[in-house]
Amino acid sequence: MRVIDTVVVGAGFAGLAMVGALRRAGRDDVVVLERGGDVGGTWRDNTYPGVACDVPAHLYSLAAHPNAGWSRTFAPGREIQDYLRGVAEREALGDRLRLRTPMLGARWDADDAVWLIETGAEPLVARSLVLACGRLTEPHVPGIAGLESFPGPLFHSARWDHDVDLTGKRVAVVGTGASAVQLVPELARIAAHVTLFQRTPAWIVPRGGSEISPAEREHLSTHPGEMARLRAQLYAEGEERFASRSGDAAASTAARESALRHLREQVADPALRAALTPDYAFGCKRVLLSDAFYPAVASDAVTLEPTALSRVDGSTLTAASGATFEADVLVLATGFAAAQQPYADLVRGDESTLAEHWSEGMTSFGSTVVAGFPNLFVLNGPNASLGHNSAVLMAEEQSAYVVRTLAERDRRPDRTLRVRPEAEAAYTDEIAAAAASTPWLTGGCRNWYVDERSGRLTLLWPGTVQAFHERLVGTDGSEFEPAHAPVRGPEVGGET
Repeated sequence: MRVIDTVVVGAGFAGLAMVGALRRAGRDDVVVLERGGDVGGTWRDNTYPGVACDVPAHLYSLAAHPNAGWSRTFAPGREIQDYLRGVAEREALGDRLRLRTPMLGARWDADDAVWLIETGAEPLVARSLVLACGRLTEPHVPGIAGLESFPGPLFHSARWDHDVDLTGKRVAVVGTGASAVQLVPELARIAAHVTLFQRTPAWIVPRGGSEISPAEREHLSTHPGEMARLRAQLYAEGEERFASRSGDAAASTAARESALRHLREQVADPALRAALTPDYAFGCKRVLLSDAFYPAVASDAVTLEPTALSRVDGSTLTAASGATFEADVLVLATGFAAAQQPYADLVRGDESTLAEHWSEGMTSFGSTVVAGFPNLFVLNGPNASLGHNSAVLMAEEQSAYVVRTLAERDRRPDRTLRVRPEAEAAYTDEIAAAAASTPWLTGGCRNWYVDERSGRLTLLWPGTVQAFHERLVGTDGSEFEPAHAPVRGPEVGGET
């Protein structure tokens, strides 16, 4: 059986960033596994009405694949999916990309220093394994009593049922997070009525943005220097937002006042305004962008129920307040299982699975490599998310680190990289110290950035993108155990 140098799992932004970085470094011996029938990840799966990115499109794209053709400042989901298809084509993956091929299991073979990967079809053997599986892949379905009794269409926003005609229907939406603020204004236009169950209000700031004219698109296409300057400007603006999200007093106060002013300007009713006003620190939960959500909620087309959905009895929905509502369609906009990654149960290292290793929350060194899992790299995993800038930038930084680290692997006689547990523990303590005084931990809210099992910040990187870049570039290989004598095993490209 041929030994592949690197197997990448996932063909969303992170996976495509990884394979591009590998190929530009001359590492063409790579296979990409994708469980879906197309590339795109989050943007393939999320097709609900109004789906769009809340990061400016020219920054929410790969540096190696700039796109002058975005139609709007904040790109619709379909355009992002088309963009990622184009990236895959330009990377000329060919038979390196295996669609409809999930990773069903992966086990480290210490004797031969390889990963043994099960796919349900052809088993694969790889020197290194990169998990680019994403963190917004498995919809979270809350435990609501009687949910199974609902007689009408019931689905999660990330698994939108386009066969259901919502025209003239009574639609109930559970949740007021990032998906709901995009979805509810669209539903309000077509449904007979929308009932919105809000467990916790969100801080919402003006979105702005506009259509990008054909002339501007043409100008950016023919002037790559202008595109580079635009990306640099958007990057700098994003980095500036870190202060308000992370608890800087002056910046947080200014951002909070902007959000409250936005609410006052768009919602006239004092009681409704009060119900939509968060009681926790700005930045504690993900800050949302919308110019359409408040007007929709303030209209006659939407009823805001300011408590959670607690029980379902057929078509009757009962809120925690005791109020009851009738609905024909029930949509769960309830987020994802982000803190406990579903792939973690499938990956076994030296002595345990990733799920066991992360039983009290995800840990790593450099947000990318994990003690006890040789030659394994995790993108978009522990402390690699952002609340202030484009997450694509983080995936690119991690991909560059993986390429540098693979060069270190190749210099070792055993071609094996084992993270020192002390290095992982020190990095975990470093994250904890940086996060200790931030709103994510002290702001008085419950957010998906923190693992409830340990109370640690496990999703967000508690710094700027520049700080992450400097942290990874500053590594010198000392995060790994010293090299050992080579084991007898197959050569890359050889047979086993």
